[in-house]
Amino acid sequence: MADSRSSETRRNTAGLEFVLAKTTHVFPWSHFLFAEGGSDEIRIAFSTHNIVITGRGLDKLLSDINSQQVSSLTEPTRADGFGHSTGYQIAGITVEKCDD
Repeated sequence: MADSRSSETRRNTAGLEFVLAKTTHVFPWSHFLFAEGGSDEIRIAFSTHNIVITGRGLDKLLSDINSQQVSSLTEPTRADGFGHSTGYQIAGITVEKCDD
């Protein structure tokens, strides 16, 4: 089960929202290219941006991303790190624009 403080999962969502400390990015699933990674890091590629998610147990999140069932991922605040989670835990999210 996913950590409810760090993501929201729905069936057939139109896009994926990344909520960071200072900004929010929303990408339509129609621009999704691929996702790859393991338990400590996932890389997600959209046509205009690359996203890197770090944490632990992320391999559980990867299958939800590949099936486009995730609607929102939130970068944790410092206080979020003190809680206990039975699922995956996101430590950080980086969103970078692709070079032309």
